Amino acid sequence: MINKSKISSANYFRCLKFFKALLFIVFLLNSRLLKAQEDTDLFLVESKKNLFGFTIFPETAKKISKGEGYDNQPSFINKSQLVFTSKDPTGNFDVILYNLDTDKYTNMTRTPELDEFSPKLTSCGQYISTVRVEKDSSQRIWLYPINFGEPELLYDDIEPVGYYGWHGETAALFLVGSPNRLVYPYSREEIFEIAENPGRCISQRPGTNEIVYVDKNSNIISNGREAYELKAFDVKSRQTKTIGITLAGEEDFVWIDKNNLLMARDKTIYLKNISKGTGWEEIATLNTLEYRNISRIALSPDNKNLVITMEPSK
Repeated sequence: MINKSKISSANYFRCLKFFKALLFIVFLLNSRLLKAQEDTDLFLVESKKNLFGFTIFPETAKKISKGEGYDNQPSFINKSQLVFTSKDPTGNFDVILYNLDTDKYTNMTRTPELDEFSPKLTSCGQYISTVRVEKDSSQRIWLYPINFGEPELLYDDIEPVGYYGWHGETAALFLVGSPNRLVYPYSREEIFEIAENPGRCISQRPGTNEIVYVDKNSNIISNGREAYELKAFDVKSRQTKTIGITLAGEEDFVWIDKNNLLMARDKTIYLKNISKGTGWEEIATLNTLEYRNISRIALSPDNKNLVITMEPSK
């Protein structure tokens, strides 16, 4: 089960106190940025993994967003259901559950005075975690039971959270500040800083103790575009290593397995094999005339479906 005990300490509070005024201004600005999102839609695309590799079938792409506005941050919770953040006509952001088999949508949250972003399934399978923007603009991790019970606050005094990624029962947290920081709460007393200036994509490498993130301190120019190092932090040894370079101009990635990951640029999806140290290989391009710029990608646990986020062409 998730450890929902409060994480607090006198030392941690004293360290934060000095930066209180600065952080307050920063997370107010960040809250406004969260709400000022571009219009995006979700597309479902069939895929397949076998002994010969990973294949995407771009001709199967179909739009699954029903309305206009912001549908983004998709994340599978099982092979036939996913959650995502959606903006309603009033400008409020809620978490929506989508069933691929029935094509049905269900509100996981319906909170007129609150906004929820970055939904993910917890390791125990009992909660959908989110970054919740509260009435006072606080940004913290909240857990929403999948049985639609009352939500519970996790890490009550670690904020403002912009993004996060789970490693077992513990979430690595992107804390908004100057600079932004990636931290890992080992205990109530020990909030370990992994890195400064991380990217927004934070993900456990399958089958390992590693949390992988983009290091934005290490910008590299590739074909006229900025690329960054992919760093892996081992939560056991507390050591960090470089495992590759991002696709130039992009920062969001998703794992297929321990060694292979996907990134996208414009309408094209690329694959990289970390263990072989190969470059980015183009594996599929979507023929979506009215849409462009794949930003986020989610992969189903059985590797049979991708859900991607795209922007309308203007």
